[in-house]
Amino acid sequence: MNGTEEAVVALGREVPTGNLGKRTMDLVASGVGLLVFLPVLLLVSALIWLEDRHGPLYLAPRVGSGGRTFQMIKLRSMVVRADRSGVDSTAKSDRRITRVGAWIRRFKLDELSQLWNVLRGDMSLVGPRPQVHRDVALYTAAERGLLAARPGITDFSSIVFADEGEILEGAADPDLRYNQLIRPWKSRLGLHYVARRTLWLDLRLVAATLLHAVARRRALTWVAALLAETGADPRLIGVARRDAPLVAAPPPGARETVSSRTAAVESAV
Repeated sequence: MNGTEEAVVALGREVPTGNLGKRTMDLVASGVGLLVFLPVLLLVSALIWLEDRHGPLYLAPRVGSGGRTFQMIKLRSMVVRADRSGVDSTAKSDRRITRVGAWIRRFKLDELSQLWNVLRGDMSLVGPRPQVHRDVALYTAAERGLLAARPGITDFSSIVFADEGEILEGAADPDLRYNQLIRPWKSRLGLHYVARRTLWLDLRLVAATLLHAVARRRALTWVAALLAETGADPRLIGVARRDAPLVAAPPPGARETVSSRTAAVESAV
């Protein structure tokens, strides 16, 4: 981690970046987006309710900037009370996912409802993805730097690890595989964003996210180029290209690869 990232890490507080422009973009984009996608949200909500006669929305407690808790609004893609299973990472074939939910997840429709969180100011269009309290409890001191910015709908890792469900597919312990293969690089990508964020970078990450929907390989190439342009570690750039198998690594600030959730908790304390 370089000096700029270390400065961001210190307290995990939201760092002001003169971001009147960023907040203006969030307000305009989320407001317009909610209006444009309202018919889609209503249709999908109806399909969710028709499948099991339960509410289509799920209020997911997440940790936001500065460690504050907020309720992230999601279109429900799992069975009711799925969060009580104690499993936080979701493989593609997870039995908790409903039939409509599999479709929702495939096309990332559950993220449309998060535009409301952006409008409220809980989230931003671009920023590290918000995590559950159990995952934040595992953060190393370095990873707490992720809390220095509003969480976002998309960022570097949202594109690089858009196939998270496939990565976790077949794992006896999805949470462990997540902590070994995804978390180390996802956190590094998030910390790099927090240290380098600008409105211009945000605009390009939004564009790369839209490109990813139709051309994943081109989007990954663009993300790798953005990382190189902003001075990222060559290993991180290599991971972002996703042209080689993921390698287990320690989370930022740790010396050893996570071997169990219990060990991760102990190392974070």
